[in-house]
Amino acid sequence: MNSPVGAHRSTGSGADSLGYVIFITAAAAMGGFLFGYDSSVINGAVEAIRDRYDIGSATLAQVVAIALIGCAIGAAIAGRIADRIGRIWVMRMAAALFTVSAIGSALPFALWDLAMWRVLGGIGIGMASVIGPAYIAEVSPPAYRGRLASFQQAAIVLGIAISQLVNFAILKMADGNQRGHIGGLEAWQWMLGVMVIPATLYGLFSFAIPESPRYLISIGRIDRAKKVLEEVEGDNPDLDARVAEIQQAMHREHKASFRDLLGSKFGFLPVVWIGIGLSMFQQLVGINVVFYYSATLWQSVGIDPSSSFFYSFTTSIINIVGTVIAMVLVDRIGRKPLALIGSSGMAISLALEAWAFSAKHGSGDSVALPHLQGVVALVSAHVFVLFFAMSWGVVVWVLLGEMFPNRLRAAALGVAASAQWIANWAITASFPSLADWNLSGTYVIYAAFAVLSIPFVLKWVPETKGKTLEEMG
Repeated sequence: MNSPVGAHRSTGSGADSLGYVIFITAAAAMGGFLFGYDSSVINGAVEAIRDRYDIGSATLAQVVAIALIGCAIGAAIAGRIADRIGRIWVMRMAAALFTVSAIGSALPFALWDLAMWRVLGGIGIGMASVIGPAYIAEVSPPAYRGRLASFQQAAIVLGIAISQLVNFAILKMADGNQRGHIGGLEAWQWMLGVMVIPATLYGLFSFAIPESPRYLISIGRIDRAKKVLEEVEGDNPDLDARVAEIQQAMHREHKASFRDLLGSKFGFLPVVWIGIGLSMFQQLVGINVVFYYSATLWQSVGIDPSSSFFYSFTTSIINIVGTVIAMVLVDRIGRKPLALIGSSGMAISLALEAWAFSAKHGSGDSVALPHLQGVVALVSAHVFVLFFAMSWGVVVWVLLGEMFPNRLRAAALGVAASAQWIANWAITASFPSLADWNLSGTYVIYAAFAVLSIPFVLKWVPETKGKTLEEMG
């Protein structure tokens, strides 16, 4: 049971309220940290899994990508569950799934149960990917919502960076061998098992934050909702009016279902298609290739394993830097301008990577890039991550938390997030085979999607900067 809000701090100034909102936002964003950690930790285990189970690129890709099927399932069901039992309980369910998955993935009997544990963890990731942005949007004051919503992406990139740092440390302990033994387990098993620590913390944090005021109002707990609103909105002169505003918006709506998202000759309502498009473009530029396969990628063009892990870590640091830039700019210049800047930068850097990889020569252990192309590939990869992190990495999560009308938000978020995971799966599952076919051509495809995202944003994406959730309809 959640502790009373008043026990966390006394009411007071707007500054105190903002500090409290930052705390509960950061706690909710721990799901994003696990999302990032689990998404990237497999990077350090890919080659060890290939070697231990003696599998080819296609099978390996399915083991890496299968967690994303679980993510799509988790994202699809999270909104409805949250409307029934509350946002906090969904967080706890996700934490439990993360914990069990971490233990199972570290101690697999065979390839099939490793895949099963990854699917289970994926369901937790998918649930966290939906409930985090929704909860943060519902507790954030409108003036700060963009920056607070970006905590989700900040937590994701921090999770990615920490996972790479932990992987690097474990690899060093195993003398650079991903299958080296530490305390009776292989290094890659420790990499997957360490996630039990942040998963446990996520569960504990869920007991320290209040339920969403909108959910509390929906189940008739008005006094409790007022206390939460007082805590998160600070010097609000009329809590009754604020509750009435939320109630009025809720009276115009009903529990959203999949059917409610339909309404045009193209199937979904236009705003739902925009959410799906944003989610898919975020993945189709190939960003998760960097986090799932970067160590393998750099080794495939002649870089030794230790250096490949180092470059994976440096891209994670760049990811954090870009996310901080986005957090500063998202409420200042708006969502659309930031997305357009990112699309342009990603298109150029991906095109340069495609050019550099076209010079790849040799085969087997003697594969390499010429010096100039090698430098261009490394720099362009980091620039690509920077432009993604400072734009689409944050903007998409902010928009998905804001752009849907209240009556559709939970269901529409679930559909959009599911589309994101399906696109993520398609990119992740196809990359090893595409890279074997033509690494340069693969990056041309990613660059083309970055270019196509520009007219999509210009024509269809709404600007939500400074609007309340109730103003979204």
